[in-house]
Amino acid sequence: MGLTFVCSHLGVEYVIQSMNYVKNRKNVIREALKFVRSKLAVLVLLGMVADVMAWADGPMLHTDPLNVEPMVRDGLLHFYNLDYDGALQRFEAVEKAHPDSAMAKDYILTVVIFRELYHQDLLDTTYYAHDSFLSSKREVDVPAATRQRIEDLTDAVVSTCDQRIKANGNDKDAYFERGYAKGLHSAFITLVDHSFTAAARQGYAARNDSEAALKIDPQYADAKMAVGIQQFAVASLPRLVRMMVGIVGVGGNKEKGLDMLRDSAAHGYVTNVSSRTVLSLFLRHDARYPEALAMQHGLAVEFPHDYLFRLEEANLTKDAGNGPGAIAIYRQVLADAQKPGYFTDARLQMVWFGLADTERGQNDIFDAANDYVNASEQPKCSDWLRKRAQLNAGEMFDLQHQREKAVKLYRLASAGGGDQSQADTARKYLKEPYAGK
Repeated sequence: MGLTFVCSHLGVEYVIQSMNYVKNRKNVIREALKFVRSKLAVLVLLGMVADVMAWADGPMLHTDPLNVEPMVRDGLLHFYNLDYDGALQRFEAVEKAHPDSAMAKDYILTVVIFRELYHQDLLDTTYYAHDSFLSSKREVDVPAATRQRIEDLTDAVVSTCDQRIKANGNDKDAYFERGYAKGLHSAFITLVDHSFTAAARQGYAARNDSEAALKIDPQYADAKMAVGIQQFAVASLPRLVRMMVGIVGVGGNKEKGLDMLRDSAAHGYVTNVSSRTVLSLFLRHDARYPEALAMQHGLAVEFPHDYLFRLEEANLTKDAGNGPGAIAIYRQVLADAQKPGYFTDARLQMVWFGLADTERGQNDIFDAANDYVNASEQPKCSDWLRKRAQLNAGEMFDLQHQREKAVKLYRLASAGGGDQSQADTARKYLKEPYAGK
């Protein structure tokens, strides 16, 4: 399982550095030609130029050339500032210019999936950072047209790459791009459908494709993400769970997985940011908070207008035991959201909910109650998160002995229609006030 994303200017920086280097070398060559006239000297200098050009093209050898095109890098910048519509517009233009490119379709698939996860309030990693995610009863209603587009794009990438691999078994880009699509699809059905068996098998297939790319080119850093995710995830699963999802015999090693993710984060073109995000999540899962916080703070600084990275830094600060520090970050995010244009489509219910959870942990039940209510009243709040916030607000009001307010919120949380994951607990507290745990 994993989330995928990248917005590093690494590729662009390589190209710029290469061009400057070539320019400087050409100047040297031009000056040298003024002083040498022999045929041998000219041949030597031409060899130097060839050497420089080969060096300049070097970084391109470890990724699909499409990944360093300006329109792609611009699309990724919009993606990581949560401007999904702007990113989609750019990637659709890229796909139009490269209709046979599987990678171009992968970028569109990335945006379509993560835009939907965002709209469903599924990109707050607090939801799946802990094992309780596995037993969640939540049902996610994805529009049929969106689901169909995800399936069609996935199938198109796989079909295109199948043909390329059949024609050339050493097409490392095709292996990576097919595995990338499978990894994206695996993440989608994990978070949306809780299809753990199917997702685990797709994740394993993504790992196989990435390993094939690495066998052809050991420096293909992007391919290390899927392998790293699988290494860590499989090592974290009990043997019984491995048997249940059908991946018995698959090897896993947490530290090897983390090292591969670090390499992908440092050198990947496509998986730079996504690898850092997954690294932070895995380190958080294992309570390795200092490293996770350092990783997440770096993302928040690099992308200050992506409020999800800021939200995750607050979540990690809370989990690390620094409640006041987390509260300060949540409140700063809320303050920045009031600045016109600072965030694109900030879904502040997740910030209010995280703030309320932290205040609850600090035994500030008065502010927690109000901020859970604030979360539930956000206009774009999903029904699932709204009812979670209503249930928790009711609990806080019960602890304040404000039973009338608590009952009103429990009734909202247990109402028929929509999400029912909180209904049983809410009905329980309608009968008997919540007294704390």
